[in-house]
Amino acid sequence: MDAHDFLPISKEDLDARGWDFVDVIVISADAYVDHPSFGHAVMARLIENEGYRVAILPQPNWRDDLRDFKKLGKPRLFFAISSGMDSMVNHYTAAKRLRSDDAFTPGGKAGFRPDRATTVYAKILKKLYPDVPVVIGGLESSLRRISHYDYWDDKLFPSILATTQADLLLYGMGEKPMKALLHLLKKGVPFSNMNSIPQTAYLAPKGRVPKNRDMQDLVLPSYEECLKNKRTQFDAYRKTEIETNRIHARRILQDTGEQTIVINPPYPPLEYGELDESYEYPYMRAPHPRYKKRGPVPAFEMIKFSINTHRGCFGGCSFCAINAHQGKFIASRSRESILREVEIVTNMPGFAGTISDLGGPSANMYKMRGKDRSRCEKCARPSCVFPRICDNMNTRHHDLTELYKEVAKNPKVKHLFIGSGVRYDLILQETTDKSLQQDHMEYAKQLIHNHVSGRLKVAPEHTSDAVLSLIRKPSFSLFYKFKELFDKESAAVGKRQQLIPYFISSHPGCTEKDMAELALETKQLGFKLEQVQDFTPTPMTIATELYYAEMYPDGKPLYVAKTPEQKANQKRFFFWYIPENRVWIRKTLERLKLGKISRLLLSHTSYKEGRTYEPSLERAVEREQVRRDRNIRRRGRRLGRS
Repeated sequence: MDAHDFLPISKEDLDARGWDFVDVIVISADAYVDHPSFGHAVMARLIENEGYRVAILPQPNWRDDLRDFKKLGKPRLFFAISSGMDSMVNHYTAAKRLRSDDAFTPGGKAGFRPDRATTVYAKILKKLYPDVPVVIGGLESSLRRISHYDYWDDKLFPSILATTQADLLLYGMGEKPMKALLHLLKKGVPFSNMNSIPQTAYLAPKGRVPKNRDMQDLVLPSYEECLKNKRTQFDAYRKTEIETNRIHARRILQDTGEQTIVINPPYPPLEYGELDESYEYPYMRAPHPRYKKRGPVPAFEMIKFSINTHRGCFGGCSFCAINAHQGKFIASRSRESILREVEIVTNMPGFAGTISDLGGPSANMYKMRGKDRSRCEKCARPSCVFPRICDNMNTRHHDLTELYKEVAKNPKVKHLFIGSGVRYDLILQETTDKSLQQDHMEYAKQLIHNHVSGRLKVAPEHTSDAVLSLIRKPSFSLFYKFKELFDKESAAVGKRQQLIPYFISSHPGCTEKDMAELALETKQLGFKLEQVQDFTPTPMTIATELYYAEMYPDGKPLYVAKTPEQKANQKRFFFWYIPENRVWIRKTLERLKLGKISRLLLSHTSYKEGRTYEPSLERAVEREQVRRDRNIRRRGRRLGRS
């Protein structure tokens, strides 16, 4: 593998190609990994495919003399910035502690990207090259396109366009708007006239927003109005979320100072197979060779033998930003494209026969869409599965089940595992359609019998129905049903496999009592939890707005664990089995007058893995108390006889 097979990242690379200029420079806060899972690589390869000269400037040094920003020269058309992973989530834990590593940097070393990377890079470019347009995109920009609460500074920020003064923002998955931009530039349209491309946002002078007869406008309260009133900001976000989930959305306008943020509606959802091109550019499927001495890029090592089947998720979980970035409509690759990638992956250096994942944001949403498109065009629900699965949603797993079989037939594939999280509510869908029931069970059996590496990820998130309602997830009772199915099918093929459930603490509306009940209920199921997270408010999610406003959507007060101590204490309940937590848990539960839960949770009673338990906490408490009373009477009778 030669460095010249990668896109140029240095002056030497440009000279080797005989280039005395480039059309576009892509700046990334991630290391350059030429793989379709890395956004900067996808966009750069797309620009190359459109016939332009493109170079990549990965992780430039922003601290010193800024020479990194000068080494590739001045692009003929524009700079394109992507933060890669959100830089603030990358840098800080939910407790706002600085992380010591960075999975998107060689050797996993921290310190190679700035906080708020997109903003830092854009300001540098505006200073060095004031006449060159700056285009921003990727996760960090997409989720900050309107006024938003910033958890790390604990205040409301304006749109990132106002902060950076960038010339154009591409939100969501940016292939289509990028192609449109390049085509218009090829026709000679000046950058200042790029105001009608779908799925883009730009700044206009206040009161001088270009008219567009093809678009209706949704005018949000100004940033200054949102700054004065949390309810105003909450309502502004809710209106934005509704538009985000429409097929035919309105143009969104929000005044910020003397400028107006103009957000054009998105492109229609991608049709089946339309996504193929993005995965079939001539990627080298490796980090750039210059990183060899610095060590592997951990994020690449994790996904290098995995394959993405689709984008988007219609789950609509309140804390998840996928809706705002990838969208709720599933965009699926064609079966042929996926099988071609399987062949490529099996021929990669180091491949030993195991495909580590075949999935997407949710593993089992491949090719799932509304059966009647006209109904989807009228719908603005953020979730197609909560509070119940939409009767217009095609939830059949047949195509995915058949895809698993085809991939597994490849003679070079010894194991095909599903590493993405599985939505068990789709498998356990209540329906009177027997063929649909059979379809779901066939998928479940195929998955559990053949494609679990020993541990299958699912995300019930919580055990409290009240909290789950705010998260937009089904009742925890459904987890019991899936666990019973999982254990039964695992036993049927003689495998000892584990369900690995993900849970979250400190979600808005979650109290210490809710966490105590979660701890007890998961203990009764035989779990010592590993996959847990403390809620981190990220921009453009309804959970973040709940956190910021501390109110329900109807305006009623909502409890939110906000202080570091409150958040840390909720997380301690996950680890009730650690000795140093037990004294604190006992005192806390006594203060909350939850002595019964304390006795059950901190007792040394062992629970047999695989046994089905009653999901009602109160009934569990009563049963345990009856058992204890019976044992006391028995001991009393023995003492009397002696």
